Order: sequence, then C-alpha cells, then structure tokens
Amino acid sequence: ESRAANAPNKEINIQWYIPSLAKPSNDTETKVLLLYAYNTEPVKISDIKNFSSMSIFSGHLWIPLFRVICLRRELSNLKQQVEVLMQSSKSLSSASEPTCFLEQSETLEITPSKTPKMNFAKVHLDEKTEEMAKKCLSEVKALLSIVPALSLPVTEIPFDVTLQSVASLEDMFDPANGCVITEESLFNWIISLFH
Repeated sequence: ESRAANAPNKEINIQWYIPSLAKPSNDTETKVLLLYAYNTEPVKISDIKNFSSMSIFSGHLWIPLFRVICLRRELSNLKQQVEVLMQSSKSLSSASEPTCFLEQSETLEITPSKTPKMNFAKVHLDEKTEEMAKKCLSEVKALLSIVPALSLPVTEIPFDVTLQSVASLEDMFDPANGCVITEESLFNWIISLFH
C-alpha cells in the first residue's frame, strides 16, 4: 500500500538523469537521459507485483545537454513574452471597465482568486511571439521525435497557448527537476511525439 500509485487523470511524468560516467560510447557530446511515463486512462496501482495495464507507457531518450539548456532559455523568454501579452490585454480590458476605489484589504482578497484563472486563459499571440513559440515547439518536436531527422518544423501551434502550458514546457526541459503535465491539449501533443 505504501508503494501504491494513483493517477486519476491523464498525465505525463518527466524525470531527467544526468550521468556522471555512464554515457553512450559512440557520442562525444554530453547527453542527458529523459525518462518519461504517461497514462491514457485513470490508473490505481495497489499491488506492483500483479499489475498490467494497456494504458500505461514509458520510455527514455538521450538528448544533448547543450540543446536542452538552449531550449529552456528560449522557453523562459517565451514565457516572459506571454506574461507581457497577458498584462497588456489585462490593462486594456481594465481600462474599459469603470474604475472603482477599493480599500487595500478588499484588493488583496480579490487578486488571488483571479490569478489561477489567468494561468489557464488562452493567450492571443502577436506575430513576434507566435514565431518564438513555433521556433521553440519545432525544437521540442526535434528533441522528442523518435526519428529527429524526419521532424519537420512546426507551422501551426498544436495546442492552446496559456501561461500554464508554456510554464509546463519550461519545467519539462529543466534537467535539475522533473515535472508532471496534465493539461490535455499539451499532453496529447507531447505523447504524439513519443510514438
């Protein structure tokens, strides 16, 4: 029971392994191992010795560390740009609303409840940000595809861009940490790359 696993929704778990000595012998560049597992249906495992499921998948990919670091930097820049777009659209919408003066305590109560909704709100990208996103997603696709040489650049963004989806991608390519992705459209795109 202490080793039971429970995944009530679809999710991808990502972990990184940075080997000190072990690395593929035919490569000269430093590579890191991306370990992934995902489920396509809810899962509850209470006995790990007698469990089999057709909805759980796992695998690994060796990825050049330098490309992971560069991609994470680009995703961080994209996240900042998305935050700027969100702030400017929030400013425009609040400018059209009538102004009301609240006491400081009332403002503090209202602000936190709006923040989580903003993270999942679809962001309308300007041309520059859309190009940044396509470039980042093309690199994600190239790194996660089984045959990277056949991976074509992304011409359309395959999921709704939200602050949460961009933050999840940034976390995914942080070799110092792992992450869990549950957002459905992002989940579907990423697992399509693993096939």
